This record gives sequence, structure tokens and C-alpha cells, in this order.
Amino acid sequence: MSSFSRRLDALHATRPVTVLGAAVIDVIADAYALPWRGCDIELKQQGVNIGGCALNIAIALKRLGITAQNALPVGHGVWADIIRQAMARQDLQSVVEAETGDNGWCLALVEPDGERTFMSFSGVENQWQQPWLDALNVPQNSLVYLSGYQLASPCGELLTGWLEGLQDVTTFIDFGPRIADIPDALMTRIMACKPIVSLNRQEAQLAAERWGVEDEMLGAHWQQRFGSVLIVRHDKDGAVWYDADASGHVPAFPATVVDTIGAGDSHAGGTLAGLAAGWSIADAVMLGNAVAAWVVSHRGGDCAPTREELLLAHKNV
Repeated sequence: MSSFSRRLDALHATRPVTVLGAAVIDVIADAYALPWRGCDIELKQQGVNIGGCALNIAIALKRLGITAQNALPVGHGVWADIIRQAMARQDLQSVVEAETGDNGWCLALVEPDGERTFMSFSGVENQWQQPWLDALNVPQNSLVYLSGYQLASPCGELLTGWLEGLQDVTTFIDFGPRIADIPDALMTRIMACKPIVSLNRQEAQLAAERWGVEDEMLGAHWQQRFGSVLIVRHDKDGAVWYDADASGHVPAFPATVVDTIGAGDSHAGGTLAGLAAGWSIADAVMLGNAVAAWVVSHRGGDCAPTREELLLAHKNV
């Protein structure tokens, strides 16, 4: 048995996990090119999948055998009904149900090289209310996931205030492209909570631009400015992590890319699973790399692997 297989075989949560964020619908279509102004292009629909950053993470954790409290608002309407039924088939439940309003959806255009572009419509997932937050049970020593999509929405202030009131938790934030949209004052409050932050290559460039540093200096600047863990995902080139004076590079796992939808979310899910089991940042990122490699090799963002599938795929690693 390989070293990775031995670690994965012993993956058992020792910390509670709360996943807070969006469950939405992804309408996925192949596009030979992105549309330009005034054009009329023909799309080929791949499918209609459940998605949303938090839901993709909830699926990844579930399939890896990690139990989580899923706080994914589900409303009432055409899209919400599809989400509720799909979650039931995955044996997933949300502890948050909106009394009114439908869930959001997005059109995901996938180009021939697998790159994806989203056009999103918001729903109840960005309409957080204090009673929903008050009902959550977040014990000490928990891991709490949040997405930049919610933090950059009008409910960002509410969510940040809730986060500031939690005791002895570790927050994991994937800001996504919304890292450029969060106001400075709110960003200061969020980063004062010392979250673990995961960014992809493009988002890291946005962060470097925001704080006026060269791309290659972002990790050192991040530690000096915020003193919190930073993970930067470089897809086929693996990922790098920065934690205080330590840093490291974790190689990517082999993958044949067919669709990058959900790759970052699934990476976060794998990393969270490792952290929940008490693994080091480096080992947790390794698990994130493995899960992401599987997801980009399959269609749709909700296709995270089971532990057995990962063991089979990477038995020689």
C-alpha cells in the first residue's frame, strides 16, 4: 500500500465541520468560444447539475466519509425543488430552509480546453438572516467554511459579524474572484479572524494587485500583513502553502482535464477533510490536490470521488 493510500485509509474526523454557503443550479453548456458583443452562438448543453461552492464541498466531504453540518439555504421554487431532491439522493441535508424565495442558478460555459466561465443569478443563498445563523451549532475547535460569494454579497456584513462572535474555531475561506469586490473595512475584519485562505492562480494575482505586491511575493506579504495560512492552487503545477515562517510546494496528481467546474471547491473539500482529521497543512493540501485531479477528469462540479475511488486512482502514489 502506498503512503497516500495509508493516509487516506486512516482518514477519520477529529474536529467538527460546518459548511456555510450556496446550493445552486449549474446549467452547463459547451461553447466553442465565449460570446462577444452582438454575437449569436450555438451552445451544446451538457446537463443541469446541482452546484454552488458550499454544496460541492459538502458532497466532497460526504464522499470522503467526513460528517459536516451543512448550512445551505434551500428555498421554494423550480430550482429549489431540484436542489432538495438532488441533495436527498446524495443523503445530504441542510439545516437552513428559507420560508420564501427560490435558489439561484448559473450558466456555465465550458470551452474546448476545459476552462469554464460563469454567469450567475442570486437567490436565497445570498439572503442570509440572523435567525438562520442563531440556529447553527458550532462547537469549539470547529472548522467553518465560507465563500467569497456570500462575503461579497449584501449579507457579507451579517456573516462577518457572526464569524467574529464564534469562539475557538478555524475558518476556511475560498474568496474566489470576489476577493477583488470585498470592501477594505470588511476585508480587515474578516482577516482579523485569521482564516485559512485558498486562492487559485488568477485569484492570487488579483490579491497581489490589491495589496500592491509582485505575484511571487504574495505569500511572504500575506504572512506579514495577516499572519494566517494561505494556499495558492496552481492547477497542473500543484499548490503552494504559506504558514508563518514555513512554506511548501505540493505536487499535482495526474489528470486528463475534461471540465474544470468545481475543481477549486473540491480542492477545498479535500483540504478540509484532511484538516478535520488533524492532518498538517501540507498533507491536507495533498488530499485537496488528489480530489481536484479526480474532479477535473470528470464532467460536472458535483462529481467528487469516494475514498475507494481515490484509493484506486492513486494506489501507486
